[in-house]
Amino acid sequence: MSGCLLADIGGTKARFAVLRDSRLGSVETLATRDYANAIDGIRHFLGRHHNDGIDRAVFAAAGPVQDGRCALTNASWVLDSRELANTLGMHPIRIVNDLEALAWAVPNLTASDVAAIGDGQEAPSEPVALIAPGTGLGMACHVPGSPRAMASEGGHATLASTTTAEAAVVEFLQRRHGHVSAERVLSGGGLVNLHDALSDARKASASSPSPEEIVRAAIDGQSETARRALDLFCGFLGSVSGNAALTFGARGGVLIAGGIAPRIVDYLRQSDFRERFEGKGRLRSYLARIPTRIVIRPDPTFLGLAALAQQVDSGASA
Repeated sequence: MSGCLLADIGGTKARFAVLRDSRLGSVETLATRDYANAIDGIRHFLGRHHNDGIDRAVFAAAGPVQDGRCALTNASWVLDSRELANTLGMHPIRIVNDLEALAWAVPNLTASDVAAIGDGQEAPSEPVALIAPGTGLGMACHVPGSPRAMASEGGHATLASTTTAEAAVVEFLQRRHGHVSAERVLSGGGLVNLHDALSDARKASASSPSPEEIVRAAIDGQSETARRALDLFCGFLGSVSGNAALTFGARGGVLIAGGIAPRIVDYLRQSDFRERFEGKGRLRSYLARIPTRIVIRPDPTFLGLAALAQQVDSGASA
């Protein structure tokens, strides 16, 4: 039986599974840093499965995709559909942005796959915005009806501050990076940036903790600096999510995915995330009606990849 290789390739991890007869196999994870390039990582996975009739592929890649090619934003891997097809002997191979792939999962997400943050009522026929803080910050939109998924690079839009504390963070990051995008605070590295900014303000000399250590210390009450960093993260996330809702006209809701948000659901509910989401002046009432939900389903991108694989098999275009 032939199979379709599905892969969700991010800056830190690459996840693989095989789709056969509409059934998804188990998801296996590789660390991107362990392989010099994408082909080596893919071959490692295929070798474990002896290729086994895998003759086509759909890849979700964490970066902008142009003409079937993607250089990952936060890793050295480059995926090129023509090169991969020639090297791996597969056809067709389709490469899409990782958040575009996740957007194709929206119609198949169930109530148990998400956790609500605040109130709001979705409008089923309206667009849904997606934002995903992880190794980087992805954004996309799902438009029902047609349907259509639209990728974006909104995570690299310029970050705006709305409080004195945020302004100090932006000033610190301007000295460090020059341009300060939303991704500079809303990602794993962004959490470290926030912690560093607060430590710099306090003239602390300790080395930077990892994102996981910051989250754990904040939730467990072990570090005031970690708590303040996570508070800033939640506020920025609310503000940027509200901007995404306005930009996409996302009256169908805003979904927050990625590796960070599912671990801080309760913290987000107690934070000022929702106030910052709605706090857009004259558009407050517009945003108050829009639901915000965290995607808690493991590996949700594979739902979208499976939908894209069906399009590939039927010859449809997204």
